[in-house]
Amino acid sequence: MAKPGARNLITDVPGIQVGQTEDAAVRTGVSVIVPDAPAIAAVAVSGGGPGTRETDLLSAGMLVDGIDAVCLSGGSAFGLAAADGVASGLKLEGRGFALMPLTGVPRTPIVPAAILYDLANGGDKNWGETSPYAALGLAAYRARSREVALGRAGAGYGARAGAHDGGTGSASIVTQDGITVGALAGVNCFGSVFMPGTEAYWAWPYEIGGEFGGERPPEDYAADAEDWGAAKANPAMGQNTTIACIATDVILTASEAKRVAQMALSGFSRAIRPVFAPFDGDAVFVMSSGRIASPEQRALLLARIGELAASTLARAIARGVFEAKS
Repeated sequence: MAKPGARNLITDVPGIQVGQTEDAAVRTGVSVIVPDAPAIAAVAVSGGGPGTRETDLLSAGMLVDGIDAVCLSGGSAFGLAAADGVASGLKLEGRGFALMPLTGVPRTPIVPAAILYDLANGGDKNWGETSPYAALGLAAYRARSREVALGRAGAGYGARAGAHDGGTGSASIVTQDGITVGALAGVNCFGSVFMPGTEAYWAWPYEIGGEFGGERPPEDYAADAEDWGAAKANPAMGQNTTIACIATDVILTASEAKRVAQMALSGFSRAIRPVFAPFDGDAVFVMSSGRIASPEQRALLLARIGELAASTLARAIARGVFEAKS
């Protein structure tokens, strides 16, 4: 039977580290997922109000086929500057893409990014001409390790999940034949992660070992299609988003990573209701650290990894809110 990795974090995937930092006064934060070497990656976006950077580079037929990091940030459009700070840290270490390596010409770090909206959460957003996000991105990159703080941490520090506090969540799964899949999410959704009238998470069927409290719905529970429970009462365009990153150690092509990302989107719908709304910016990245060359038939392998990604992402979303609530 497949089971969580030693940490039950995305960093159980070999070759993956995460750095996080927060600004308590601004009530915001940044999470950066960093592979040890350039990683094949893809993205899938389903929300109606996304905010992203360098996602076009992840399309088929582009010059660059590896990324150096994925940056998830609060701050709405201002938060896209966090990727500048991550790129600065990578540049100082000599990492990045070089069309023609030349003396004195720096490599260009490839840092796709996505943001969530936390501008209306009560923090001090009067930062003047320069936002704090580039500095937060650099600090997060420098803080990278195998440990990941959950709940009110990183990109989810100032988040809201429906009527509840949102947060940063992570989870992992390791199969019997040694494949590892991990997920990290910043949960700031319009929809609710709780089944209406209960303390049970929509993601409860995927929970492993009581990782988000072990609550279960009543045996006679009947869902009302029009009851959204603890969703946000007054949604506004661009103010709600869950952003996530999936990592696996299986070698994938860019096209295969795209299929996994598309399958992983179902993890959002297993954990949040409603989801992919016009005012959500939901997006998920997928990266491969390229450690395992599986001999399995490729279509079946992708089906396995995509399903593992979806269920692991659902668990990560629930864990983020559970840890923030705890």
